[in-house]
Parts: sequence; structure tokens; C-alpha cells
Amino acid sequence: MPRLARQEIPHMNEISTINSPITALQLRDNLHYLHPFTDYAELHAEGSRIQDHAEGVYIWDTDGRRIIDGLAGLGCVTLGYGRKELAEVAARQMQKLSYSQSFFKTSNEPAIQLAEKLVELTPKGLNHVFFTNSGSEANETCLKLVHRYWNLAGKPDKRVIIARAQAYHGSTIATTSLSGNPVFYTSGGGMPISGIERIEAPYWYLNGAGETPEEFGLTAARWLEDKILELGAENVAAFFAEPFQGAGGAILPPDTYWPEIQRICRKYDVLLVIDEVVSGFGRTGKWFGCETFGIEAPDLMAIAKGITSSYFPMSATMVSDRIASLLIEKGGEFYHGFTNSGHPVGAAVALENIRIMEREQVVENAAELGKHFGEHVASLADHPLVGNVRSCGLFAGIQLVADKDKRVLFDEALRVGDHCSTEALHRGLALRAIGDTMTLMPPLIITRGQIDEVFAMTRDALDATARAFKAR
Repeated sequence: MPRLARQEIPHMNEISTINSPITALQLRDNLHYLHPFTDYAELHAEGSRIQDHAEGVYIWDTDGRRIIDGLAGLGCVTLGYGRKELAEVAARQMQKLSYSQSFFKTSNEPAIQLAEKLVELTPKGLNHVFFTNSGSEANETCLKLVHRYWNLAGKPDKRVIIARAQAYHGSTIATTSLSGNPVFYTSGGGMPISGIERIEAPYWYLNGAGETPEEFGLTAARWLEDKILELGAENVAAFFAEPFQGAGGAILPPDTYWPEIQRICRKYDVLLVIDEVVSGFGRTGKWFGCETFGIEAPDLMAIAKGITSSYFPMSATMVSDRIASLLIEKGGEFYHGFTNSGHPVGAAVALENIRIMEREQVVENAAELGKHFGEHVASLADHPLVGNVRSCGLFAGIQLVADKDKRVLFDEALRVGDHCSTEALHRGLALRAIGDTMTLMPPLIITRGQIDEVFAMTRDALDATARAFKAR
């Protein structure tokens, strides 16, 4: 592929003085494609990594490099790449009924079948489904339903939402506001919106000094009770949370956390909204993170990503009987929805995706492989750069620190995690840096041998990073 010198690229000399070669395809990408969550100056200086084709857990880029996708895309390509069955079912549905809107009392059979299947799979009491297209939209729908419910219940003052630091619930204005990383608010739009309060994350390694994980789980849960009492239970509408925090840094709560959270929500009549966008569809070794962490009967649950293994944009909000019955009996029109809600092609792909997962026992295999995966994660705890490791199913966080004994983090400006991610990519592994926490969440169809390969490259990347920063 032809490469162009930096000075030959129009409109970019003012952006960067880096004189790195860039391909013609990267140039076209730079000229027109604004990527999500991207530093555009860096992208235009370096050029994007362009993926060409993929199969199983492997991706090949346009430079011919083969990369193990240790991230399953964005935690979404559950069944891996190149599943012909999913392409074929999409083609058949496109030929039969390529689109059906769900407004104006209209429906379609694949959406009806998928709603039935999701009710079967998700926790007891979630017997209604509102279809959306992304995790952000699913969580936005949860937020609207919370407010709609309390208005219909005659308690309009219950409007405050409590969420957590380091949470991630999406990138719309409302869901960004629910998220707990202040850097997200710099994108504009008056974020965070009013009516959202915050408690700390159940991050034992950094927030639980002097307590066992079990003790800290109760402490962290009671931060919710303290906040409810501070605000007044009559004003608090809902608590939004992920079973484990993914994009916030792979934070796994202690076992004592969720039972206490549920007790508190019931005591003060606060709706419990669970974001299963990342943790759903087998990531934890169960169909949903609720099962893994013992979360019973949430009022609302957002699901996405693994619902179709991202072969088609699809998501949903699962709605409890408590909320749905009031919508049906007293609600009138619910002024909310999307052009592609309940898309027949997306529903058909999701149904086939779930059939494959059941037929091939993907969730059960992920649970079994999770033991081997977890052993590898634990083995990294002895590395001089690693302060803490944590894993659940086929999900892991590896915390990089400047001082293991004192739990001192690196200066953010050093971007140690980004350096480690680059070292891993050079070795053929996609490994995500969330600050200085390295995360892994490979496709659930990964094999034992491929897991061994992933962790060999991870350790090599850690060694190279340690050498680079020791030299400084």
C-alpha cells in the first residue's frame, strides 16, 4: 500500500509536525472520518490502524499483522468473527422483511420471539422488553422509565438518581452524566445534567485501606444508604450500577457488596437499575452478571453488545412487572423510542446468536475456561509493575503501579497504560488500557491454548513497559 510523507498530506501540517509515513487509506480516513473517543490530533499524526478481515479471535490489519483480539471488539464480539450462520440469517430476514417500525401499534415476529427469549434468560420478574440500538440508548431508556414510573406512581419528587464514581453508562448527554469520569464532561453539552448524585466505587484496592474485602463490601454499600439519608429517601428515584465496573477500570465488588445494596434499595423504596451492557451474555461465566453477583429482581436492566455478538446493532431495556404494569394500566402514551427499535433483522440475528450460544454451550465453556484464565491473571501478581489483579469469568483487570508496597499509582501524564497497550499490540495482542489498568475480555470462544498465548504476550508487554519506565 503506498505511503505518503507527512508534508504531502493536505490540511494537516498545522495539526502535527510528526513526519511519520501514512498510507493512502489512512489519509482518506483522516480527511473525513471523525472517530469516537479519539484525540484527533494524535490520530491525524499517526494514522489509524485499519482492520481488514477477521476470523475467530484473530483480526488482520491492512499491514498484514495478525492480532489476537483480547478485547472482543469492545467486549461485544462474544462468538468471535466470521460466523456464517449470523450472516445467513441476516440475509434471509432482509429478503423476507428488511424493516418494520414498532411505532403506531405495529410489530414483527422476530422482535416478538426475541422478547420472549430475553424474558426466559434474564432474572425473574423482568417480563417486558423495550428494544433499542446501543447500550447508551438502553440506559437512556432506563432513565426515562424511572422518571415515568414515579410520576405515574404519584411521587414526582422522587427524581434524584444515584450513580457511582468510575461508572460508565454511555455517551449520550444523560448517560454521560450518569457515568462517573469527569473527563467525559469536557465534551460539552452542559454535563453532568442536574439530578444525579455520586458515591464512590467499591474498589477495595484503592478505597478499602485497613479493611478486608468482605468488610469493605459492606462499607461501600452503606455509602449508598448514607447518600439516600443525606438526600431524603422521598427524593431518591433510583440507583444505577454495573454488576462489575468495566470501562471504569475493571472494578470487581467484594461478595458482600450486592446483597447489602439490594437490602438498602428495598428499605428506602429506591429502584435498582442494573447495567449489563458489558457483563451480560456470558462474560462472567453466567448468562448475566446478576447471576454471578447474586443480584435478584432488579427493576430495570440494560443489555446490549453480546445480544448479537455485535453482528448487528441491537440492545434492550428489560422492564420489571412493577414498572410495566403501571405503564400499561395508567400510562397513556410513552413518548420515547427509536426508528430501529425492534428491527426485524437485528432481532433475527440476536435469536440466532443465542441459539448458537445455547447449542455450543458457550456460557458453560466460558465458565470452565474462566478458571484457566483466572489462574493466568493471578500469576501476574508477582510482576514488579503490577499492584493488583482481579478477574471474573473471561474478564480481567491488571493494575499497574509505581510502588507495589505503598499502592502508589503512576503520574497520569506518563501514560504508562498506553505504553503497555502499545507494547502488547507490537506482539500481536489487543490489550486495553483504562488509565493504568490493563483489561482483557476476549471472545468467549477463545481456546485454552489461545489463552496461554494471550498471557505470554501480556507478560512480555509488562516486562517491556517495566524496562522503559525503569530507564526513566
